[in-house]
Amino acid sequence: MSSTADEALAHAVTAALMFLPGDRQATPQEVERAASMAMSVVSLKGMTVDRVRLTKTLQAKTSIYQEESSALHNAEGHIPWLADAKNDRTWAFWERYERYLKTVGDMPPQVVRGIDRSTEEILGELEDPRRPGSWQRTGLVIGQVQSGKTGQYIGLATKAADAGYRLIVVFAGIHNDLRSQTQLRIDEGLLGFDTQYQLRSDQEGANWKIGVGAMSHVDQLPVASLTNSAEKGDFDRRTAAKANLPIASFPVVLVVKKHRRIIDYLRTWVTEVHGEEDPATGRKIVRDIPLFVIDDEADNASINTSDPDNEPSKINEAIRLLVRSFAKASYVGYTATPFANIYVDPDADHDTLGGDLFPDSFIRTLRAPSNYLGPERLFGLRVDNEEEDDIEPLPLIRHVDDTSAWIPEKHKSGHTPAGDLPLSLQRAIHSFVLTCAARRARGQVHKHNSMLVHVTRFTTVQGRVRDQVDDFVRFLTDSLRDRYGSASATRLAELREVWEKDFVSTTDYFPADEAERLTWDEVVEEILPAIQKFRVKAVNGAAKDVLDYYDNRHKGLSVIAIGGEKLSRGLTLEGLSVSYYLRFSKTYDTLLQMGRWFGYRPGYEDLCRLYTTRALESAYAEITAATDELRRDVEEMAVLGLTPREFGLKVRTSSLGLAITAANKMRQGTRVRLSYSGELAETTIFNLSDGVAQKNLDTLHTFTKRLTELSAPVVDEASGSLVWQGVPPETVAGAFFDAYQTAKEAHRVRPQFIAGYIRQCAKYGELSNWTVRVVGRKPVTGSVDIAGHSVGLVTRAASGRTSESRYTIKRVLSPRDESTDLDEAQYDRAIAATKKAAEGKLRRDGRPRNPTTPTGTPLRVQRRPDQPLLLIYPIEPPVSDSPDSSVALIGFAVSFPFSKHQSKTEYVVNEVWWKQGSDIDDFDGEDEGESDE
Repeated sequence: MSSTADEALAHAVTAALMFLPGDRQATPQEVERAASMAMSVVSLKGMTVDRVRLTKTLQAKTSIYQEESSALHNAEGHIPWLADAKNDRTWAFWERYERYLKTVGDMPPQVVRGIDRSTEEILGELEDPRRPGSWQRTGLVIGQVQSGKTGQYIGLATKAADAGYRLIVVFAGIHNDLRSQTQLRIDEGLLGFDTQYQLRSDQEGANWKIGVGAMSHVDQLPVASLTNSAEKGDFDRRTAAKANLPIASFPVVLVVKKHRRIIDYLRTWVTEVHGEEDPATGRKIVRDIPLFVIDDEADNASINTSDPDNEPSKINEAIRLLVRSFAKASYVGYTATPFANIYVDPDADHDTLGGDLFPDSFIRTLRAPSNYLGPERLFGLRVDNEEEDDIEPLPLIRHVDDTSAWIPEKHKSGHTPAGDLPLSLQRAIHSFVLTCAARRARGQVHKHNSMLVHVTRFTTVQGRVRDQVDDFVRFLTDSLRDRYGSASATRLAELREVWEKDFVSTTDYFPADEAERLTWDEVVEEILPAIQKFRVKAVNGAAKDVLDYYDNRHKGLSVIAIGGEKLSRGLTLEGLSVSYYLRFSKTYDTLLQMGRWFGYRPGYEDLCRLYTTRALESAYAEITAATDELRRDVEEMAVLGLTPREFGLKVRTSSLGLAITAANKMRQGTRVRLSYSGELAETTIFNLSDGVAQKNLDTLHTFTKRLTELSAPVVDEASGSLVWQGVPPETVAGAFFDAYQTAKEAHRVRPQFIAGYIRQCAKYGELSNWTVRVVGRKPVTGSVDIAGHSVGLVTRAASGRTSESRYTIKRVLSPRDESTDLDEAQYDRAIAATKKAAEGKLRRDGRPRNPTTPTGTPLRVQRRPDQPLLLIYPIEPPVSDSPDSSVALIGFAVSFPFSKHQSKTEYVVNEVWWKQGSDIDDFDGEDEGESDE
């Protein structure tokens, strides 16, 4: 498509959106009418538009939806204010940004409305900047990697400026390039001018308008910045001194790297200029200027990693000192990996610094729009409730198993990659060539294209990989230019094979309205123009290459970026389509942050590829399940009205030996790790060796014999299940959990911990009246004799991580079983609470959720403290060569009520759940040897 056609389509889309409803999704008929009216409008300007392309574009925009956010609140000391402030203040910064998102940013209307709604909710959690006296609010916003958090918090910053916050500080990572990238986004979305050339909007003789400031018919709003978007544009005391800005009269915005000295410079400058001495402490306090801090990547560098009995780590101390230097301050952390933040000690009380950066005021989760290519869609997700289907992974992952000789997993900083590029990397580069060519054939000629190569943390090795990749790209380009020899035909044949065997079938997986089908003839015409734009860059602290997307915004940049840490957190690779990723880390948060391939891929999602190892794919699948569970927990706790201090964080542990976060970030977290209060503990991993299956079957026989000595079981005629009621806690703990054996990989469910928890609760009169149900099924295909009754075996399909010695399933629980012991009143309350928790939530197809059976926390909160349920599942054994292949597997699920003595029944399990810090790949600390910096 020509640039003229691009421009005409953009005008038509903008016009059409004005004719569509602003408060809901448009119907197909409304889209058709809007397209007709828009074509009439642009025709008056002498432009013509392809109606089919316009309609498809509008349909794509209007079909996108976004679920509402959920939050835990603490209203203590907070005075609601926003409802009145909506009428007594102008919201010019926000309105300008909202218009920018819709017109220039080309953002779907529902997504803009979602940003408006969520930023308003967060702003309302903060304090009114006009409120007199001293106050402080601290909160945490949990988004997803590459899901648009920056655009969301810029929206929040615009509203904070409108509301009256006069000093807005954005902490943007620990590297200059991320700080610079964030500053540019702030320039475009909030300030409206290029900070490399002017400091304030009304600067005499300056006219460097960009972003919101460059739109037609917009007001110039009074605002200033003391930082700029240059690589070295961080806060500088000399700049501040020269500026002599009157902060109190209009907003001043700073984008600052998380560096102790820079933060200290900032605090010293602002307190010297605007502070007054506090008689009680002798420190200078800024009393009349409300401070708003946005801490991007709040789990990185901001966390106190020091021993809690000693002084805090330096960056954590600097941030806390800055916030404490203002009588009126609000702090909001943003992260996609919140594990470390919620492990912050809520009771810390330093003599000088006061409390830590615990999100005491609120924790809010943001749902990504439906067009987000996130971990769930890439790696798949097994879900727990009956309403939702499992999310099957998109067919975009390609396995790599040929790199051990080229770059071993363990290598030194001076390693020289052996031999040529591995065939998998050559194929990945071929894929990138085809992706860029296909995007051009689809009309995306001037869009950015990026490929990520992340195979080592060492800068010297990255440089050598960069040279190898560059040589291969030059060889490929020269061959394709060879019109007279055979080289061009050979390379095109190789590319055609990849196209026909990989790309055609993958695109066919996507609906026709999401992925345009292309012929080879259409693609081949664009291959040489595409590859001739390629640049190969090493992006790290030692290389001088930069990802200059902004400078190439009109023609598009096509880059293969080779890097490590600098490409692993916060930095956005524009138009990222192909990733070649081998870098393993042992922590959830680091691995998730290194996944730069998440985000939005309009019109080329089917062309994206992730080349990685099977081990890394398994690790990401586990992390996806753990983070989804954490997000759901926050949503359920929000329905129950809990505060952040009342939210006992649980994060699913890994069967692959991964840690959740670096050990030094969770010194305070282990004390809440193993309370089973209100939890569902269930087995999903079974040991198929060492006779464990037979031992557990024998344990079940012994246990049910003990139960029968207490009372005969009630037989559920519908299913053949056996039910015992009124079982004492010691019988359950001693006769079942003390004897049951789990697979060693099943870190999450340890029977000895469960037995200990039962005994601790029993001391307080809790968990005293157990219901035990051995779950059967009819019709019977296989059975096992239990307590003189034939019980039909249940079936559970294997998950993708099953091996000869290990059988892994999605889950053992059938959700309906968890409510079988509730009385009628409990059941009614549980289903009502489950439905309430689902209000405003959508299925993945955009339809409202409508649960028909009680599940999860809304169910377990209805249990009396003395009313636990143990479900035991005899499972049909898998077909295998194991000696135990004919022995039924015994799984269990325990539905625990909430404990009134939770704090007295917790475990400290660092040595069990966490590896030593020395083998944690922690990006926040110093790498051994040479790294990116």
